[in-house]
Amino acid sequence: MGEDLLKARVAQLENYIMKKCLWQFHSRAWDREKQNEGILTKTMQILCGEPVEKESPADRCYWVDAVCLADAYKSKFDWISSLNTNEIKRVMQGLKERIDFVTISGSLNEELTVQQY
Repeated sequence: MGEDLLKARVAQLENYIMKKCLWQFHSRAWDREKQNEGILTKTMQILCGEPVEKESPADRCYWVDAVCLADAYKSKFDWISSLNTNEIKRVMQGLKERIDFVTISGSLNEELTVQQY
């Protein structure tokens, strides 16, 4: 998969999250970091048919969002079913990097860094 195709696919998945997922709106940067890692890693594991950790309450919460996201991705983006495991992991890593940028490092929301939270 070339870089242009990777970017296009990441953009489609990002667009879905930005329009349909409320979990992206935590008010603290560290919450966003944990949720992005938890949800997107578990989504990748589901899409790859790998085991998903569900031991802690946070794991179960992220898992529920990941199940919904993986189901939506499979139903809305036919190309996902044509990818092998390595390609899925590459797309999901690109998506995580993009979501981290959009919701944390590139965000203009100054509340994310307020120390009193």
